[in-house]
Amino acid sequence: MTPIPPDTLPATSADGTGLTACDAMHAPGPQVDDHMTVDVALSVLISARVPHLLLQDEDGRCAGLVTLAQLSAYRGGSWYGHRRRLRDIPLDRGPFTSSVAELGEAEAAMRVRALDMSPVIDEHGYALGVLALTH
Repeated sequence: MTPIPPDTLPATSADGTGLTACDAMHAPGPQVDDHMTVDVALSVLISARVPHLLLQDEDGRCAGLVTLAQLSAYRGGSWYGHRRRLRDIPLDRGPFTSSVAELGEAEAAMRVRALDMSPVIDEHGYALGVLALTH
């Protein structure tokens, strides 16, 4: 999982069960609307110098996560069109990691789904951060 210095780790979460996804997540980084075009999203990723963008639906709830590698691969395909929107491309659309999920369970779920990163969401579906596996 995401490395956290041992002195900063709480012994248990508020409910006494151990670390949660919220304890190990990174800041969410840039969040963009899922109606943004792939070309604009690539520009945002490159100019912000970030590894991913979190996507929001029309209500501001988390709609997915996209990486530079995913967008570059999609853009290189024969099906690519310059007006293609992020909501139209194949991405992981959830379920996302709950902020109160135990860290071990969150890691196991990500491995089963072959995800390196997963948005961490609150109980209403809004992105709080990103949980990343280390290999």
